[in-house]
Amino acid sequence: MTTLVFGANGQVGTELLRALATDGAVQATTRSGQLPDGSACEVADFDAPQTLTSLLDRIGPTRVVNAAAYTAVDRAEQDCDGALRANATSPGIIAAWCASNNVPLVHYSTDYVFDGQGTAPYPEDARTSPLGVYGQTKLAGEEAIRASGAQHLILRTAWVYASHGANFLRTMLRVGAEREELRVVADQVGTPTPAALIAEVTAQLLRQRRPDTSGTWHLTAAGQTSWHGFAEAIFQEAVSAGLLARAPRVVPITTADYPTPAKRPAYSRLSIDKLQRDFDIVLPDWQIGLQRVIAEIAATRQ
Repeated sequence: MTTLVFGANGQVGTELLRALATDGAVQATTRSGQLPDGSACEVADFDAPQTLTSLLDRIGPTRVVNAAAYTAVDRAEQDCDGALRANATSPGIIAAWCASNNVPLVHYSTDYVFDGQGTAPYPEDARTSPLGVYGQTKLAGEEAIRASGAQHLILRTAWVYASHGANFLRTMLRVGAEREELRVVADQVGTPTPAALIAEVTAQLLRQRRPDTSGTWHLTAAGQTSWHGFAEAIFQEAVSAGLLARAPRVVPITTADYPTPAKRPAYSRLSIDKLQRDFDIVLPDWQIGLQRVIAEIAATRQ
């Protein structure tokens, strides 16, 4: 059994290599052909989707997990073609190959397929209405996979972070060590979700081996907070773990106070009931995940 992982150098991809390590051969791919530790891997360039079929033919995986994506939300507003190639065209080509070769596909999507005007956690069948190019192209990728006929698990997630890579938590730790006061948006609500949780649950789903199961599920931690609340929790845990000597003051601001090229959903909480019910999985509260990631960072600095 060989699992092909696209985007193996990203936050989720890095954790997938760990989570799937005991489940047979894992073939990593990145755009550069290099993993974060400097080791070589296969090249998969989502900016050149036409090259992906030959790569898949050559490797011949028995499972495919696509963790690659164009995630620069603001830049996507000026690079629609690039976002479309990575988030829609490439997943569609991968799904077509999977359909032709009877290979299951796991693909990650996003809370940005919704407009954020809701007041209760979004179920999987809620009306989609993305606010910007990133969400539009991710939704197009979902639709291409469904239309392919491939056996697929589309897992929508949100507010992803890890002990590595570029993310909100690592930015807060860096800036929090430099400043006594920070201004953080308090009117956007969602669920911080560790990349490790996403990878571990993905591995569990693949181990269940349900050949007749296809569909879309929401995969996040449980609970909700704002970016402001997340920042305060990060600093509290960081001080407890000895990563920071003191917590900076976190001043709540509105989205209007922090304008960005792309609009963000105001309410991004996804309902995780379906995934927990269908696969008999219990997803932990977001604060538990935060404690684990902070502990991981602290352990590397000792």
